[in-house]
Amino acid sequence: MMNTQVLEIRKSLKKKLDPFRFEHTLGVAYTCQALAMRYEYDLQKAELAGLLHDCAKRFDNETMLLKCQKREIPMTDGELRDPSLLHAKLGAWYAREKYGIDDQEILTAIECHTTGKKDMSLLDKILYVADYIEPGRYKASELPAMRKLAFIDLDLACLSIMESILKYLESTNCPIDTTTIEACADMRRIVEEKQADKAISVREDNDPTSPTKEVTNVESVKRNGKNRRSRSRREKRRRH
Repeated sequence: MMNTQVLEIRKSLKKKLDPFRFEHTLGVAYTCQALAMRYEYDLQKAELAGLLHDCAKRFDNETMLLKCQKREIPMTDGELRDPSLLHAKLGAWYAREKYGIDDQEILTAIECHTTGKKDMSLLDKILYVADYIEPGRYKASELPAMRKLAFIDLDLACLSIMESILKYLESTNCPIDTTTIEACADMRRIVEEKQADKAISVREDNDPTSPTKEVTNVESVKRNGKNRRSRSRREKRRRH
């Protein structure tokens, strides 16, 4: 059942955001919940992060810059060059101060949903990916593949999106925040470590001399031996 907090936030956002941004917001909240179901995360927290991720997007760049300065919100050089990025940090402030969100996990996810960051939590990744693949998105050519990948391997989906965004920014000579570069490098490390672990596991499964395989084989022989002895005793009882 939808709680009253979600309903009140929806009503407020519908009044403050333009129709296109509001529809995008609903799409991200929906996708956050879908990914939360897939990766066994709290549905309500995922929905709240999705609903509020762009709550400060209604302001123009100059206004966001002034608001962040007034509230002493730290800004990177990349954000100063491209103040549009500030809607994430300012949005986290509004989520806490105006919408009563005190869950730090939700606030952090909102704050990093544009650039990503090192050591992203599960909710960070869910929101980051949902913002890119929600049903209303259509411009990126690789969207169908990204949408499928998001429900197979969230880390790899994050990395693929980050690499795609960096490639686009470089090709258009847009300013790149160092946080995005660091986030991409960290996610690449995580994915490569997972792939290496998986490759080792596959090799061990296919190697009959591996310690794990030998233990499995010994246990199998013991079980088979017990089963044969048990069948032999039953056969003797039937004959007598």
